[in-house]
This record gives sequence, C-alpha cells and structure tokens, in this order.
Amino acid sequence: MSAITVSGLRKSFKDLDVLRGVDFDVARGSIFALLGSNGAGKTTVIKILSTLLKADGGTADVNGFDVATEPGEVRNSISLTGQFAAVDEILTGRENLILVARLRHLPDPKKIADDLLRQFALTEAGGRRTSTYSGGMRRRLDIAMSLIGNPPIIFLDEPTTGLDPEARLEVWRAIRELADAGTTVLLTTQYLDEAEHLADRIAILHGGQILVNDTLAELKKLLPPAEVEYVEKQPSLEDVFLALTAKDK
Repeated sequence: MSAITVSGLRKSFKDLDVLRGVDFDVARGSIFALLGSNGAGKTTVIKILSTLLKADGGTADVNGFDVATEPGEVRNSISLTGQFAAVDEILTGRENLILVARLRHLPDPKKIADDLLRQFALTEAGGRRTSTYSGGMRRRLDIAMSLIGNPPIIFLDEPTTGLDPEARLEVWRAIRELADAGTTVLLTTQYLDEAEHLADRIAILHGGQILVNDTLAELKKLLPPAEVEYVEKQPSLEDVFLALTAKDK
C-alpha cells in the first residue's frame, strides 16, 4: 500500500482553479518531489493532505486514512514543516525540542531532545538560544521538532527557501537521512536542483495538473540528448563555493 494516494484532487478559490484533477502516489520510505513554480498549487496540495484545507473534489489517502473522513488519524500519521522555521527564538534548541515532546505527552523529553540534537548535528548548539542560529541550523531544528513522536510521513513545504547554498546542503543531508531511516517524505520545491538531488520520484505540477510523474532517469529520456564532439568537465559553482569556504574551516 502506498503511503499517500491522491486521485482527481480539485480546489478552486473563487474563479481561480488552482487544482484541476491532481493524481499521484507516494511509495513508503521514499522522497517524492512535487515540483512547480510559484502559484502552481504545491502548498494547496500540502494543506489538503495535512487536513488544513478541504478539497472541492477528488480523494486523498494518507497512511491509509481518508483526509476528508478521518482527519484525526491523518494528523496522527504526519508532521508538517512549512516554508518558515517555526522555532521559539527565546528558547534554546534543546528547550524547543523538550517543549514539543512534553506537548505530545511523550516519556523522557530530555532524552528525545538530546537524541535529535545528535541526529541533526546540533549538540554543540543545543544550549544556545535559537535566535543565534544560522538559517540552516534553524531549518534542521525545525525538521527535528517535526519528527518528535516518530510520524511515518513528513510534509516539507519548500524547506530551503531563503537559505544560502551551504545551509541548503545541510538540509538536503538531513532529508536524505530521514528517507534512509524509513520516513516517507513529500517535498514541494521550485528548485530544479533540489528535486534532482533528493527525489526518488518527481511530479511536475503546472496549470493545476500533473504534467509528468516519474524517476529522474525516465524524465531525462523525454528530451533527446544534445550532440557534442568533446566536453571538458568544468567545476560547478557548487564545487567552487565549497572549495573556497572550506579553507576557512
């Protein structure tokens, strides 16, 4: 059984048809990227799947539960990380994690916090107020907070928006580790390289519909390869950036 199944999903706001029959499945333990430009409807899909918004038509199942008729079971199965880190800047990183664990009435919140700080390479920063954290550190803490209670499915709505290149790579590593540990990740993004680096499967949302839905290798077959006689591999901007910044560490 798929972790997420979406069929014929429709949503309009007044005269604007945002979703016009969206269909896709997400396999368990995979990273599924919903790729599209601003205003394509990616966040609308996430809001419907996380029971924050009602669809006008179609069906959606999350972890085997219908989002329309079983919203409580859906919410117990998921975690949602929005476009902006939802951390309390007055608290330390560790205190943020402990607070969420206590709100979820979980045993041993301090151990949960320490384990997550270790998992997301934030142990040394755990005692500092999050107001002193970099963008990448805040986002990693935000994702760590969303994992408290071990939800099998996590929604990440444009998780690297506004981050610098190094912070984006930090978040990418954290997302990949989640999937490697068995968590199903539905990721929305407008960044082509993000979908290319992370996703097991990519769906392109445009005009309220899914244009294509396949693996990266299969999507590349949609276009004919360019014919070149000789190509000298040049370092990418990412290579240059990492090489230069590594000198200061």
